[in-house]
Amino acid sequence: MSNAYVHGYSSEENIRLADQADTLAELLHCDTRYPANSRVLEAGCGVGAQTVYLAANSPGAKITSIDISALSLAEAEETIRGQGLTNVEFQKADLFDLPYEAESFDHVFACFVLEHLPEPVAALKALRRVVKKGGTLTVIEGDHGSYYCHPRSVYADRVVQCLVDVQAAAGGDALIGRRLYPLLRQSGFADITVSPRMVYVDAGRPTWVEGFTKNTFTAMVSGVRDKALGMDLIDGAAWDRGIADLLRTTEADGTFCYTFFKAIGVNPKGL
Repeated sequence: MSNAYVHGYSSEENIRLADQADTLAELLHCDTRYPANSRVLEAGCGVGAQTVYLAANSPGAKITSIDISALSLAEAEETIRGQGLTNVEFQKADLFDLPYEAESFDHVFACFVLEHLPEPVAALKALRRVVKKGGTLTVIEGDHGSYYCHPRSVYADRVVQCLVDVQAAAGGDALIGRRLYPLLRQSGFADITVSPRMVYVDAGRPTWVEGFTKNTFTAMVSGVRDKALGMDLIDGAAWDRGIADLLRTTEADGTFCYTFFKAIGVNPKGL
């Protein structure tokens, strides 16, 4: 599997991922629950930020969480054990070369994975192979093109676009949320439903100001500064102004909006 994770593997990124998962847990995972004794594959678990909520919401399910990075898997296992969760096993595996028989899992779950892959359809087809007929795939992705804020800033828009461009250069798609329905259809899934999950932040929601606008979104954009400057996408002064203007939205008169997309598809029977 091509590793195009543009945000890197620093301790700061691990903290950002944890902050993101904690802030978004109810919004993204409130309706993801799997029956007792069902086998669930989590594809691309990373450091386990989402695994915590997946496992806690379905304590009777048997979850296998995979990632291509041994370092990330070690972090994930430490996190899960620290939470006292015992229904997850971890395995190093390539999403495009899964070491499982066909129809090995009742359900598959993938959160913030497809956006980093140059071949999302191939990834989805690989996942569909291991889902039982009648089983489901759940995919969650963001879409940086859905961002908007007040006060509006062309500089803030530019730094967000830099992240989109950096990710595209690495083979990913930071706008993939809007594509989930056609991607799942093209991959052979049926009965597809896509639900937008909108984040709205103002000063009356201080937890979201800190957890999302500052510690999730702006931190994510800030993390590609060196790559954006190195690619000559922007100069340093304009970059600094853009980040400052993103943070400006966290003040008393500011607002911030972003939309995630959650798609569920069924592996059809009889095919």
